[in-house]
Amino acid sequence: MTLPNTAPEVAGLAPELAGAKKGQGESPIASASERFTSYDVEAFEVPGGREENWRFTPLRRLHGLHDGSATFEGTATIDVAAPEGVTVETVGRDDARIGEGGVPADRVAAAAWSTFRKATLVTLDGTPAPVTVTVTGPGVGATAAGHLQLRTTPHTEATVVVEYRGSGVLADNLEVVLGDGSRLTLVVTGEWADDAVHVGAQHMSIGRDAVLRATSVALGGDLVRISPTVKYRGPGGDAELAGLGFADAGQHLEQRLLVDHAVPHCTSNVVYKNALQSTKGLTAHTVWIGDVLIRAAAENTRTFELNRNLVLTEHARADSVPNLEIETGEIAGAGHASATGRFDDEQLFYLQSRGIPEDVARRLVVRGFFGEILSRITLPELRERLEAAIEAELAVIGV
Repeated sequence: MTLPNTAPEVAGLAPELAGAKKGQGESPIASASERFTSYDVEAFEVPGGREENWRFTPLRRLHGLHDGSATFEGTATIDVAAPEGVTVETVGRDDARIGEGGVPADRVAAAAWSTFRKATLVTLDGTPAPVTVTVTGPGVGATAAGHLQLRTTPHTEATVVVEYRGSGVLADNLEVVLGDGSRLTLVVTGEWADDAVHVGAQHMSIGRDAVLRATSVALGGDLVRISPTVKYRGPGGDAELAGLGFADAGQHLEQRLLVDHAVPHCTSNVVYKNALQSTKGLTAHTVWIGDVLIRAAAENTRTFELNRNLVLTEHARADSVPNLEIETGEIAGAGHASATGRFDDEQLFYLQSRGIPEDVARRLVVRGFFGEILSRITLPELRERLEAAIEAELAVIGV
């Protein structure tokens, strides 16, 4: 499959959403280094949809998460299946460890922070067996706030799977705090019911010489907007973020990343891929915003980010905006790439000319497109389940 190497790339973007003209009240694109953060929800203005941080998000589908009208009367449950040696605690926001991952950077994250009743805190001490955390939505018609923190002790290694499921509306904060010299393999899946709305902030704090390998998979929900932020507490940190999204039948999947290099000798690598298909006359929409900031003190940084979008049908729309901001010339390497395209007809012809039916050939192309991401999931049962879910999505349009 041949995809054009363009950055940024916008496919099928409605003219009225392609960017406001000057004088129409839009907010200018600000430097990532100036991003405002606060635990106080009232410190953030109510978004109107013109702001850079919100211009792609259909605010009317947020059920009041953004403007203060959400009542948060529901409860999201967090269940942890942990082997012996992993510590699971339920704590209040007054626990000194809460907040070590980072500070909310938008109004919804701040609302979730100020509203959650109890936080679930999981401390990983190097037990080799994987830990599974299941977050279940509050149910149809209900709204909830949640808070989960995962933390590794120094010089340990752990694997965690966080699965989001169920119905309803959820705003939450996920903190990932890596101790010095530790290594965490993290898989986060969004397998929501069709009605679900999830707006989640992920705060990832990487200790000295710590390694994070994070993979996210988004397959369900009505609107899912996830905002991961990576920050480094010491030199030698290494973060790799990979993601996969499959949007159809009116789904809005939005991924907003910030990798903040503020200390020297750290590495980051970001690879996200989305596939889109519109069915029943409903537009599928994916948004990927990839911000990488290399501050003046972050010498010898090495970073790269890549986004690919595969449009499977007409009336599907992909927005892709990579941003790379560099404040020092003393770096080891930095780059970004973004592309959006359809099936490669030549590849399909090649496969069909060797006796492979068209529907099978199309499935092979999609499997190959997602294979790079799925291969990073080292748990066979989980990988096979996600592959089956993708096959079920493809069957909707007979691909």
